[in-house]
Amino acid sequence: QLPLVESGGGLVQPGGSLRLSCAASGFTLDGYIIGWFRQAPGKEREGVSYISSGSPNPYYADSVKGRFTISRDNAQNTVYLQMNSLKPEDTAVYYCAAVRSRAAFFRGEIMTSWGQGTRVSVSS
Repeated sequence: QLPLVESGGGLVQPGGSLRLSCAASGFTLDGYIIGWFRQAPGKEREGVSYISSGSPNPYYADSVKGRFTISRDNAQNTVYLQMNSLKPEDTAVYYCAAVRSRAAFFRGEIMTSWGQGTRVSVSS
């Protein structure tokens, strides 16, 4: 599978906001669980959030709960990650990918391949 394409990253001050986008070409995101992952410098990649096609209950890691919101626009074939109240510890390269299940998300087992990601830097 081709990688999904992430965009929307940038440099922002603590407390600021960014909205990341995850788009696909060649296949429809609807029907797939789409996850957002991040990798901070010197750290392993971690799952941040995922959204299922039918479930109203997205998952958020404790570190982002209450600050990040994941959503999907099937008409645009895009999944978004709205990030508010950003902290320096949110600094990382953010990736999105399709996963087969909740368990696969937590294992980092993705159906698509890893893309280039989008870099988020939170600094004053």
